[in-house]
Amino acid sequence: PVETVRGGVSENGWLKVEGTQLCNEAGEPVILRGMSSHGLHWFGQYAGSQSIQNTAEWGANLFRVAVYTGEGGYLSSPEAVREKAVSTVDAAIANDMYVIIDWHILSDGNPMSHVEEAEAFFDFMAARYGDNPAVIYEICNEPNGNVTWERDVKPYAQRVIPIIRTRAPQSVILVGSTTWSQDIHVAARSPLEGENLMYTLHFYAGTHGETLRQRIDSALAAGLPVFVSEWGTSRADGSGGVFLKESEEWLDFLDERGISWANWSLCDKNETSAALRPGTPPDRAWSE
Repeated sequence: PVETVRGGVSENGWLKVEGTQLCNEAGEPVILRGMSSHGLHWFGQYAGSQSIQNTAEWGANLFRVAVYTGEGGYLSSPEAVREKAVSTVDAAIANDMYVIIDWHILSDGNPMSHVEEAEAFFDFMAARYGDNPAVIYEICNEPNGNVTWERDVKPYAQRVIPIIRTRAPQSVILVGSTTWSQDIHVAARSPLEGENLMYTLHFYAGTHGETLRQRIDSALAAGLPVFVSEWGTSRADGSGGVFLKESEEWLDFLDERGISWANWSLCDKNETSAALRPGTPPDRAWSE
């Protein structure tokens, strides 16, 4: 088991990747745990300052900002969605939390489909936050469909990462993989060059189990740093459960390996992957 520390940005400072482990500024293994927003254009009320403060008070030191590209998100209203993303990032920083800026591709399954828009988005965000130790960049949420690592995802990363690095030379960058960020074994055979890079794995406790856990262990053994930037207590479609036993098995596994995570999702959508009951008020503290 990996002995990790918790805490926020004021305690841990700039994060760095040493071997396969996320570490704090002092080189101590650190673990981030928190919530992901749902789409900012759908459930933005739960990505405001009070809701984020609520998650911090419940023990989170991480918030993930899901900037949907398709589904009526950024590609449809870039200025409005970007403005909401900035206010959400700022709210997380104000609560001493680490914050992931997530380019949330989904229906547009190939990240190369909108690589120019991604380059412009991350250039803007890295210019704004490049000197802030709180900010982590997730460059492609869940590549899927007729997409390969070598032809699509890796070349995309090789275009976007240098743009971020120009303005944010120290920041941690998270990279997805094919099959909705489950194919870390493929990335492990042909990893990217560079420092402070991690590879995301996504799981839903009612659908995914031992096969993906073995895949994580194999990736770690191959030297690939893993970050679970999205996981749910439901099945992969957001329904079923809540699968508490399976979720606990997963969380124990991640904690033993010092792997950080963000849970999907902080909203009141009528599905079991949502953390909140329908109608939960976003503007005041929450009881259990």
